[in-house]
Amino acid sequence: MYNDVIQFIRTIFNEPNGFIPLHAPCLAGNEKAYLNECIDTTFVSSVGKFADRFEKMIAKFTGAKKAVVCVNGTNALHLALRLVGVEQNDEVITQPLTFIATANAIAYCDAHPVFIDVDKDTMGLSPSKMNEWLEEHAEIKGNACFNKLTQRRIKACVPMHTFGHPVHLDELMQVCNEYRIELVEDAAESLGSFYKGKHTGTFGKTGVLSFNGNKIVTTGGGGMLLFTDEELAAYAKHLTTQAKVPHRWEFVHDHIGYNYRMPNINAALGCAQMEKINEFVANKRDLAQKYSAYFKEKEMDFFIEPKDCSSNYWLNVVLLNNREERTKFLTCTNDNGVMTRPVWQLMNRLPMFKDCQHGDLSNAEWFEERAVNLPSSVRL
Repeated sequence: MYNDVIQFIRTIFNEPNGFIPLHAPCLAGNEKAYLNECIDTTFVSSVGKFADRFEKMIAKFTGAKKAVVCVNGTNALHLALRLVGVEQNDEVITQPLTFIATANAIAYCDAHPVFIDVDKDTMGLSPSKMNEWLEEHAEIKGNACFNKLTQRRIKACVPMHTFGHPVHLDELMQVCNEYRIELVEDAAESLGSFYKGKHTGTFGKTGVLSFNGNKIVTTGGGGMLLFTDEELAAYAKHLTTQAKVPHRWEFVHDHIGYNYRMPNINAALGCAQMEKINEFVANKRDLAQKYSAYFKEKEMDFFIEPKDCSSNYWLNVVLLNNREERTKFLTCTNDNGVMTRPVWQLMNRLPMFKDCQHGDLSNAEWFEERAVNLPSSVRL
């Protein structure tokens, strides 16, 4: 049924017969040289020049004051929530259309997710829907926001820039400021994406990136915290290394810390990858333009970047007419060696989060029934 689509994808990836993955890493630079240097010098663990260099490269590219590497994006997000003061029994507003890590990180803090709908033009957390929910359910006491029903503090808000497309950050920040709620950006998928010329992950006190194997830049597994506050960044770095006080030989720890520091050998991959980040983003944006033109001819709906944004198009999205058409598309493409996938099952449908509060989620449900990710690798 979708043979023309399959043939088009095979043509743009120059793969006439073989399997085409959803998003494979592009390792075509200094990766091997830097890994060999780690092995030759024996600096393969959490100390080494590549870890420090990788932080500086990310900070420079994103415009953050400081960046702190972590083992993965999930524990970076966990630590980010801790750093902005999320505590046991707090509530954290986020979106239901997201990867499980967003909700899990909230649960790691013994806090409660509150799921608010997404916008149709971003696939990310809707500032207007969040404001509507807060007007009905929240009240300010002192300098904090509380849920009138549960009496729990609403401490933070975690938007996720879905598939690399930025949410409406200006409006979201305005709502957060009005209700005394901390903004923590889940920018795991949006390295190379900009909102009104400013990189995602740099609008709140802290933002989070991911370098999983399927991301635009990979370290195998890894994450990064972005900061506008250098003191907070230094504290974060201290916590990621088990809060060990520097000393030539004594083991003194002054906080409950975490073993979250990225190994040097992973950061070596990241340094090599970041040397090509501009090329990667340009390549992926070119691919998105090709998809957009093709699906326009087919009178199929291809998701494009929001207004005032420059998206990295981490995973490209085509929108089918309904769940039945979505299933047919997924079946046909995957049966023929072209990997496609649906968006995630909404978080509020999962057994762990089924009892969490949520507002009207009609937009998220609309995407869940229609959206399909297309092969989106950087093409060599």
